[in-house]
Amino acid sequence: MLQLNINGKLSQVDVEPDTPLLWVIREHVGLTGTKYGCGVAQCGACSVHINGEVQRSCSIPVSAVKPTDKVVTIEGLSADSSHPVQKAWAELDVPQCGYCQSGQIMAAAALLAKKPKPTDKDIDEAMTNICRCGTYQRIRAAVHVAAGTAQGGGSIIHMAADAATPTNHAAVDISDVRA
Repeated sequence: MLQLNINGKLSQVDVEPDTPLLWVIREHVGLTGTKYGCGVAQCGACSVHINGEVQRSCSIPVSAVKPTDKVVTIEGLSADSSHPVQKAWAELDVPQCGYCQSGQIMAAAALLAKKPKPTDKDIDEAMTNICRCGTYQRIRAAVHVAAGTAQGGGSIIHMAADAATPTNHAAVDISDVRA
């Protein structure tokens, strides 16, 4: 029997020591916000915080997590989605399919805990999670909104553009697009 501190709550789990933390979180503790993506710690859909560090839970055997370690999942980031990163994600409609977003949010929250005012370079280096929908510009914009470093209005179009710089956005006619 192993004891884990997940989102501030102690959980007893009876699993094999080599069971990945991801499956313990999802299947034994019942917190399904942390997603399975690749199983080899590359995509980041399974990102959680362990003692404040973003970690890929699919590749961490549960036996490597001590009872004194503090594991935080997307459910534990805030009880009411009031974390600045969660609010920025909603404000900018970051998700497309949404599958990777809990891992993206956890990575962004860890970045902002270390660097409250990150540059684009900081964000690009820290946000190594894969988004198959390609929402990377919205992710970067949302990190800036959460950090209070965003320029312009509330849309991603304004994030990189200075108010004095004219933008040229071509209209796209999708009336003839067929599924």
